[in-house]
Amino acid sequence: MTRIEGIHFQTGKPVSLTIENGRIKEIEANAGRMGGNLPWIGPGLVDLQINGYNGMDFNTLPFEEELVHRVSQSLWKAGVTSYFPTIITNSDEAVCDAVRTIARACSQDGRTAASIAGIHLEGPFISPEDGPRGAHSRKYVKPPDWALFQQWQEAAQGKIKIVTLSPEWPGAADFIAKCTESGITVAIGHTAATPEQIRDAVEAGARMSTHLGNGAHLMLPRHPNYLWEQLADDRLWACVIADGFHLPESVLKVVLRVKGKQAILVSDAVYLSGMKPGEYKTHIGGKVVLTPAGKLHLTGNPGLLAGSAQMLPWGIAHLVKKKLCRLPEAWEMASIRPSELVDLPGKHGLSTNAPADLVLFEWNGDQIAILQTIKNGQTVYGADEMKGGEQSWELLS
Repeated sequence: MTRIEGIHFQTGKPVSLTIENGRIKEIEANAGRMGGNLPWIGPGLVDLQINGYNGMDFNTLPFEEELVHRVSQSLWKAGVTSYFPTIITNSDEAVCDAVRTIARACSQDGRTAASIAGIHLEGPFISPEDGPRGAHSRKYVKPPDWALFQQWQEAAQGKIKIVTLSPEWPGAADFIAKCTESGITVAIGHTAATPEQIRDAVEAGARMSTHLGNGAHLMLPRHPNYLWEQLADDRLWACVIADGFHLPESVLKVVLRVKGKQAILVSDAVYLSGMKPGEYKTHIGGKVVLTPAGKLHLTGNPGLLAGSAQMLPWGIAHLVKKKLCRLPEAWEMASIRPSELVDLPGKHGLSTNAPADLVLFEWNGDQIAILQTIKNGQTVYGADEMKGGEQSWELLS
């Protein structure tokens, strides 16, 4: 049995948590303790979209099971207790190899299996058009193929839990319905679909928008268009990248106001996240710059982003510092809400009998510092025990 004291992330009041057998056994008010010298306590962060981390990439093949273990462990220092390795558009064989390797890694190590809540397949069933396609290779983009997907799912041992696609393809609604019947969350993303096709997708079971506002044309009809349609549909949860670079504050504000408790924070982190600022040559042959301010852009063109390099604590801090929401809501967007969408036990947050997936952190109004990460009641990261000290996420000025 373990006892933890801290400031409850929702109430702002001191509490004591008793942990037993990997679960929260009891939560008690702790009025006798001063809050000033206590860390904050929040539920573990859940990231629905991780392409890689700290130089390790799920989309540079081949990769070994050891890479999956290392990414899972490295993410603990960012407070991430559950995540979805994200495989993007690639050849049929490459996708199959990637999901198979992730599944094997889960079968080898219990902590890896506990951290990976599922695999997110982002493509290849996306728009072939420039703009919506983003950085995905046009060569491998294709219409939804249920037989092919079943092959990948078999290789993944059933671990593909999220599929991002564009409903602009003929037969997309039938594919979405089959995924939904199989318990897979279908997300709309990288799309050039018409409003009618968006509506058909939602009727068929699509439930989420992948990084809404990104992976889109630079120019759109003012209305109707696929962004308005996704914003307006109350059945769709909206994921946003709140790193300060991918979406302006006005767009984030609108998404949070319109979607309410169905707004979710994702990192969409690429493998250069966690790396030091500098110039890097990516595996697709292009040179990129990771600035000291945290922006990842193409060398020679700061206006073109090369992916997201910031983790969920950065996004939480950005939302709060810009007064787009308060800390409890921002933390919920990166923990409880994604768990609710994909039906993870963490949807219960800090409550009795909930899994003891917890994060202890400092928050000074400008930045978040992860102090300790607990997975299933076991400490898996403690900043004071790691070389280099605390991992901090500083905000943009």
